[in-house]
Amino acid sequence: MARQEFFNPGDLYDDLTIEQLMSNCYQSKTRNKLIALMFKECGLIEKYGSGIERIKNLFKAHGLKEPKFEEQQKGFKVTVYKETTQEKINEGINVLYDFIKHNPAQRVSQIQKNLNTPAKTLERWIKQLRDQEKIEYWGSKKTGGYYVK
Repeated sequence: MARQEFFNPGDLYDDLTIEQLMSNCYQSKTRNKLIALMFKECGLIEKYGSGIERIKNLFKAHGLKEPKFEEQQKGFKVTVYKETTQEKINEGINVLYDFIKHNPAQRVSQIQKNLNTPAKTLERWIKQLRDQEKIEYWGSKKTGGYYVK
């Protein structure tokens, strides 16, 4: 899984812990009140101390794995994860395989309507499943369909 790491030197403020950040159970404090005030007045923050929770909610809303927050070497590190193209392909192939398993005898046009996936993409995935000998096509071109082996 692809990831990006962000590191900021310097400990968390006062005796704040990662557990408190994750539970959203802490009182926010700022190191530089002027910078914090500027961000608030520019509308870049709603309120002090809401950033971690907003980040977690945005990742969840986009179906991404929650970021990992940790203290490391006198600093604060955030690791965010993103699905790679290969992971999305594998997920799509698995969805297709399950669909064929539960809906045998379907042709590409029928599968396309049900999965809302482009025909060319389905054809690539079907080829991969056929090459792996997981599915096969039975019947004529006009009336046949795909089955799980």
